[in-house]
Amino acid sequence: MDQPTDPKDPTDPQDASQADIAAVASLDEPTRRRLYDHVARQPGPVSRDEAAAALGLARQTAAFHLDRLAEESLLDVVYERRTGRTGPGAGRPAKLYRRSARHIAVSLPDRRYELAGRLLAQAVEEAEASGEPVRGVLHRKAAEAGESLGRQAGGGVFEVLERNGFEPRQEGDAVVLANCPFHALARDHTETVCGMNLHLVGGLLTGLGDASFRARPAPGPGRCCVRLEPAP
Repeated sequence: MDQPTDPKDPTDPQDASQADIAAVASLDEPTRRRLYDHVARQPGPVSRDEAAAALGLARQTAAFHLDRLAEESLLDVVYERRTGRTGPGAGRPAKLYRRSARHIAVSLPDRRYELAGRLLAQAVEEAEASGEPVRGVLHRKAAEAGESLGRQAGGGVFEVLERNGFEPRQEGDAVVLANCPFHALARDHTETVCGMNLHLVGGLLTGLGDASFRARPAPGPGRCCVRLEPAP
């Protein structure tokens, strides 16, 4: 049977954020949350019958909520034969559920600490291997990541910045970024993280092929340390 097509792109930051919000919201239903917690605590996959018996639910109710959790990518579905038999006559594999390996996080305002951690780790590892200064490697890695984001994105500068958590605002001919996706890190490690962010945004402009703006450092209270100014 054909599988339904999911219009969302899991690699798109905005679609991923919306999917995370929907997944977390689905746990507001008490029975669904109990089932999720039960499956997450088990050392192996759980069947519908096992989950229903453990929580005192009707099998149909357990099946409905388990499938909803799987649709939201909170649970993974696997199929196994519990009898130990194989070949003809062994019966159909049972549908089982286990906690998904997908990481789900919702942050308001939008934060991207996973991206910062990945760039910092890459910079340290490459600097140790090559002998280059860590900060120089970090700036290069950030610019490469920004270019990749820009090339993969559709839309203009404002739309792409919005989708990546920067909350762009027009200020005369310039664009200020009202939100820093790396806020807590930038507050405690300003020079390192703001330098990384500057090269990330500059790379994003390069990846978009937009030569109308230049990323410039412009630290200020309550906003990102990067500002887009018209190119000369």
